[in-house]
Amino acid sequence: MGRRLGQHFLRSSAAIKKIVAAGEISPDDTVLEIGPGRGILTEELLKYAGKVIAVEIDKDLYENLRVKFEKEIELSKLDLENSDISLFDLSKLEPGPYKLVANIPYYLTGAILKKFLTGEPQPERMVLLLQKEVVERVLGRKNPSTPLRVKESILSISVKAYGQPATAGKVPARYFSPAPRVDSAILVISDISRRFFIKNELNEAKFWQVVKKGFAHKRKKLGGNLKNAVPGTTLAQFADKRAEDLTLKDWISLSRP
Repeated sequence: MGRRLGQHFLRSSAAIKKIVAAGEISPDDTVLEIGPGRGILTEELLKYAGKVIAVEIDKDLYENLRVKFEKEIELSKLDLENSDISLFDLSKLEPGPYKLVANIPYYLTGAILKKFLTGEPQPERMVLLLQKEVVERVLGRKNPSTPLRVKESILSISVKAYGQPATAGKVPARYFSPAPRVDSAILVISDISRRFFIKNELNEAKFWQVVKKGFAHKRKKLGGNLKNAVPGTTLAQFADKRAEDLTLKDWISLSRP
């Protein structure tokens, strides 16, 4: 069942309502839900969205959902798929904007963010229930409750390059079954687009090439990591720093032609 796949089922109706509210979902919206599990979030999404596409990898959970939402499936209000979200073909989405909502296993966080932030079409908004510490790292310096010296990561830089991250609040571990060892938080990424690259006259592929090389050896300073990737004159001001200490603005400087 879901547990063997690392899934923790949310059982708090208050938290479910908070997630749906964070999605700002209307009858005009198509919502892609990853890992519907037992369908508690799906049920709430169906109250507000025009259409929900739910992708569940677990065969037993999928069969249960098929029975539970038989009426909604018949009315084409819900499309239910038994597949791995990493293999989901984005071209299946109808033309037009969509929103992504998910309570995903923590180990899938990076892969899910990469697939949908860099994919085509991009969702206009993402609401993800993630480990609280991951959300704090993504927010970084945008989070007033964290110290000024916040270490960045490829994950946090990725989110900030494609959208505007914020949190819609904490979800305690006791709200899940089985309860995870840590608390969760709701990450909201809004205004998702590629405007960052256009506005800053950046080549998207080159930007990520530089960022990945910068983070390749975390303990090494950028003078070594980016020696053959960035002109010496540009690299000079960052040579003694580590990738985790750079802001998004710094990476713009490093990856410009």
